[in-house]
Amino acid sequence: MKKALLPAGWVKPRGYANGVAAAGTQVFIAGQIGWNEEARFQTSDFAGQAIQALKNVLAVLHEAGGRPEHLVRLTWYVTDKREYIASLKEIGRAFRELIGDYDIAMSAVQVVALIEDEAKVEIEATAVIPQ
Repeated sequence: MKKALLPAGWVKPRGYANGVAAAGTQVFIAGQIGWNEEARFQTSDFAGQAIQALKNVLAVLHEAGGRPEHLVRLTWYVTDKREYIASLKEIGRAFRELIGDYDIAMSAVQVVALIEDEAKVEIEATAVIPQ
């Protein structure tokens, strides 16, 4: 079970939670990029890579017996803030379809580069699977 944290008087954030409280088995998922299970990029499109990275996060979570609703934290590393912002509508639609739950503490950070030259986004995650 998880609970989004919203201090009294704060405006509810759109698309994320300020904090999350949860109890259970913790799962720490390494940064996932937008390539497929064969470590090949299918697209250079930012939204396409972000969606694939989310699918990769969910695949690793599934291996632990977890489901999308168990995600409590996502950190997005993006190589181009403008590309990220321009893709938010498409990413948001896919996020709702794949995960459906915005009660996740999220951060997004623009970085100079990622280790894989073709990668435009990397997403690391933390989940808590209830006992």
